[in-house]
Amino acid sequence: MSGFVSLIGAGPGDPELLTIKATRRLETAELVLYDALVNADVVAIAKRAQRFCVGKRARQKTVAQSTINRLMIRGAGRGQSVVRLKSGDPFVFGRGGEEALALSAAGVAFEVIPGITNAVAAPGLAGVPITHRGVASAFLVLSGHSEGTFGPLLDDVAPHSMTVIVLMGLAARTRIADRLRQRGWRANTPVAIILAAGTSRMQTWTGRLDELGQADLSASDDAPGTIVVGDVVGFRPFHAASRGPVQLAEIMAVRQNGRGVM
Repeated sequence: MSGFVSLIGAGPGDPELLTIKATRRLETAELVLYDALVNADVVAIAKRAQRFCVGKRARQKTVAQSTINRLMIRGAGRGQSVVRLKSGDPFVFGRGGEEALALSAAGVAFEVIPGITNAVAAPGLAGVPITHRGVASAFLVLSGHSEGTFGPLLDDVAPHSMTVIVLMGLAARTRIADRLRQRGWRANTPVAIILAAGTSRMQTWTGRLDELGQADLSASDDAPGTIVVGDVVGFRPFHAASRGPVQLAEIMAVRQNGRGVM
């Protein structure tokens, strides 16, 4: 096999949050297989490449993982520079490990280029520190796809002992809230839902744990969401990032006026 595959994490959405190596690989790629959640502006960097969406979205027809594996291997077999582009980080709920095993078994040379996982990026962009001295010294990241998976994990977490971050869990938010309440978490525990983090469509809902299930997400346009549960959400109003993405020109204007970013 003379080709090469790069398993790349696209981060939360903003192309400027890509690593330099990821950008270089996209610029020289000949074949790009990208997930549905990857920002179109990131995909557009691969100007020379054939580009195919192979993403998986809830309640929609999806491309089988075995098919994605075959496409990567076939591209490498043709001598192509292949990019497998995933939202966030390829090894955080991205099946990157499965794809790496398939490539290795087929004798395909590959590399892994990490991306900023939404578990960290989304809260940060919304002004929520997932750890804070004296408040939370640890955090738990889990998938909200299946209560059979996330339920036992939540049951094992002592109330308010750490920040809980749920990816792909919007549809299960009522069950998540109920499970935490049953385990002794306060009804007024601060909660945030960050939608479409790192894009122009980014929105943040904040409230209490007992309000999580009733959060109005009707204007979200099926955007990907990250749920954050814990007292650290209470710091959001005091962090500059709570204003959303800040443009460079805006930062320069603030500096010229001699004021700090608020």
